[in-house]
Amino acid sequence: MNESSLPLIIEAEELAQALPEKNLLLVTVCGPQVYLAHHVPGSLLIQPGELVSGIEPATGKLPSAKRLSELFSRVGLTSDRHVVAIDDEGGGWAGRLIWTLDVLGHQRYSFLNGGVLAWAGAGLPLESGNREGKARPFEARIDRSPIADMQQVLEQLDDPESIVWDARSAEEYAGVRVTARRNGHIPGAVNLDWLELMDRHRDLRLRPLEELRERLAELGIEPGRKIITHCQTHHRSGLSYFVGKALDLDIRAYDGSWSEWGNAGDTPVEN
Repeated sequence: MNESSLPLIIEAEELAQALPEKNLLLVTVCGPQVYLAHHVPGSLLIQPGELVSGIEPATGKLPSAKRLSELFSRVGLTSDRHVVAIDDEGGGWAGRLIWTLDVLGHQRYSFLNGGVLAWAGAGLPLESGNREGKARPFEARIDRSPIADMQQVLEQLDDPESIVWDARSAEEYAGVRVTARRNGHIPGAVNLDWLELMDRHRDLRLRPLEELRERLAELGIEPGRKIITHCQTHHRSGLSYFVGKALDLDIRAYDGSWSEWGNAGDTPVEN
């Protein structure tokens, strides 16, 4: 999973101590204005839109290999560099980055717990302005094993060994909130809002993993089952995917998510 001495989930103080390490690649996924105002020193910007295809209706699907090659060449990713994934919103985009790295077969990464909020909350210095990394050639090769497509989701509907984790809000899951042509949830899916994975009183850091393990087991999300997670565009489910990885669960992400499922004319929907 994580081929480095750095932990999979790294705290701000631990990262500050590791920063002299030259082989670290710090990446902040956020809007450009937020990044320009303040970011962890040395981190490079990836905008959220660079991690998604942007093609309607399923705008959150994986970008093309060409786009991913250009993106990760720009930030200087190489097979020996250890990526630290950072965001400013509790882990959705950082998790999406980690899922993307898994798709690229790059297993050297850590998740900054609480992101830039936890960094600032620990009293550590922030940097402002733009920073350009040293570009290096990178050729994206897509491993589809972390990805579930619509057909694979359909095929698991009657499989007792599989389960869908819907990381959207309870209102979206119930079909009360309208986000697509058809609203509700995938039959048999269980709902745990991505916001429930973070402690909103502790700089949006993850809740303790054992607490999350117990909560997920109550829903049937547990070892021995094949788990597919999604949200509306596989942004929020970036965090649920990462939590599944951190708990060593067999988890994939449906990047088409509800924007594809709910806008298709023939997919089954419960509400």
